[in-house]
Amino acid sequence: MNEIDPANRFSLDAVRKLESAGAEPAGRLNKVALQVASQYRRDTMSPVMVSGVLRLVEFALLFASGFVLFAYRVGLNTHLFWQYAAIIAAVSLAAVILLELSDCYQVQALMRPVRNLGRILLVWSGAFALLALAGFFMKVSEDFSRLLFGGWFVIGFALIFGLRLVLSNMIRRWARNGAMERRAVIVGGGKSAEALIRSVEQQPYNDIRICGIFDDRDDKRSPPIVAGYPKLGNIAELIEFARIARIDMLIVALPITAETRVLALLKKLWVLPVDIRLSAHSNQLQFRPRSYSYIGSVPMLDIFDKPINDWDSVAKRAFDIVLSLIGIALFSPVMLITAIAIKLDSEGPVIFRQKRHGFNNEVIEVYKFRSMFTELSDPSARQAVTKNDPRVTRVGRIIRKTSIDELPQFFNALFGSLSLVGPRPHAIAAQSHNLLYNEVVDGYFARHRVKPGVTGWAQINGWRGEMDTDEKIRKRTEYDLYYIENWSLWLDLKILLLTPVRLLNTENAY
Repeated sequence: MNEIDPANRFSLDAVRKLESAGAEPAGRLNKVALQVASQYRRDTMSPVMVSGVLRLVEFALLFASGFVLFAYRVGLNTHLFWQYAAIIAAVSLAAVILLELSDCYQVQALMRPVRNLGRILLVWSGAFALLALAGFFMKVSEDFSRLLFGGWFVIGFALIFGLRLVLSNMIRRWARNGAMERRAVIVGGGKSAEALIRSVEQQPYNDIRICGIFDDRDDKRSPPIVAGYPKLGNIAELIEFARIARIDMLIVALPITAETRVLALLKKLWVLPVDIRLSAHSNQLQFRPRSYSYIGSVPMLDIFDKPINDWDSVAKRAFDIVLSLIGIALFSPVMLITAIAIKLDSEGPVIFRQKRHGFNNEVIEVYKFRSMFTELSDPSARQAVTKNDPRVTRVGRIIRKTSIDELPQFFNALFGSLSLVGPRPHAIAAQSHNLLYNEVVDGYFARHRVKPGVTGWAQINGWRGEMDTDEKIRKRTEYDLYYIENWSLWLDLKILLLTPVRLLNTENAY
C-alpha cells in the first residue's frame, strides 16, 4: 500500500544540521528524534478497522438493494414477506463470508479492485449458487421471483465493485497523507536492519511506514544512517519516543540466535502499548508457516501484541459509554447529596482534580469528590493517606470508606480519559518509602499499556486503599498485568458486578 515515503528518509548532512540546531529536546530525546516524533503525534486509521467497516457497509448495501428490489418488484404485502427478507439477508451474509474467505478484504485486494474483479464476480456468483442449491433441495424455487434475483445479482455486483473502486482511491489518499498506515520503528541497526528495510521496501502495497531506527551500539558498530533512515537514539530514548509518537509496531532486527541481547531488549520494551515483532527474514532457523505473521512476504515472529486493540477497543469504548451513562443516571441522587454534604462540612470546591498517569504514561486529570481540607490537600499524593489521617474531613472519611468519592470518575470514563475497568491510575508522584512506584516494581509502567479504570481486577481481589508497603505495590501490579493479558468484555462485566460487593470490605480504605 505505502511505498516508503521519501520524506521519511534523511541524509547524513540533514541529521547533523538538526543536531546542531538550537532547540532543546524533550526529556532525553535528541533533536532529530524529537522532530521525527512530532510528525507522528496523530492517531491513524487501522487497516483492520477499515476492512471491518467495509464488511458492515457491504452487507448493508447488499441487503438494502435486495430489499428495495423486492419491495418494487414483489411488494411488501406478499405472504412470503419474511421468507424474502430472510433469503436476502442470508445471501448478503454469505457474500461477505465468501469475500472474507477469499481474502478480498485484505488491504492489497482493496487497493487493486480491477485486478480482483474476477474473484469478486466468482464470490457473488457463489452466494447465488448456494441460494439456487438451497431452493432446489427444498423444492421452493418456483415460489420466488427469478426476475427479482436476476436483477439483484447485477445491481449487487455493481454496488460491490463500485464501492471498492471508491475505497481504493480513498485508501491511496489516506496512505499518501499518513492517515492510514502502520508506523514501525526498527530496533537494532547495521547490516541486519538494512536487509530488513530493503525487504520491506520491496513489498508492493504494504502499509508499513518506517519512522526510524534505535540501537544501543555506537556509530562505529551501528551507522547513524541505515538504508536512508536515521538512527534516532538508544533503547531508553526509544521508550521516550514511543510516549510522544503514535507508534504501532517495533520490529527487532536481530537474529534469533542472539538470545541474550534479544531478551535484554524485550525486558525494556514490553512496557510499551505496541506490537513487538522479531524479524525472521534472514534467520537460518525455520519454523512452520503458521508460526509467522507477515509484512508482505517478510516473515515476523510475534513476541507481544498491543492489548485491547482494533475492534476490541471499539467494543470496550462502547461498553464504557453505555454503562457510564447508566451509572451517572443511577447514582446522580447520591452524588447530589454528597456534593451538598461536602459544601456544608468544610470550605472549598466539591470536586478535587488530581494529575495521574493514564494510557501510555500520558498525564490525565481525574475527578473525585474532595475528601480533605482544601488547605491540606495533596494533589501530587507524595504523602499517602493513612488511618485517622487529620487531613481528611468528617464527610471525607465516610465517602472514602464507601468509595463514594470515586463516583465523579463516571464522567472521566464517559469523556474517555478513563475506562470503567482497568488498572487504577496512580498519582504521578505517588511514593512508597520515598521511592516512586516504578522504582519499586520492575516493569511497573506496563500497567499503562491500556487505559486506566475506575475499578479493576486488583481492587476486587483486595488490593485497594493505602499502598504502604512494597509488597502491596507489587501485588497490585501483578493483578493489573493479569487483567491486561486476560482482558475480555465478560471479565470487565464480572469486575463491575463484583465491585459493590468487594466495597463492603473497608479494611484498607481510609
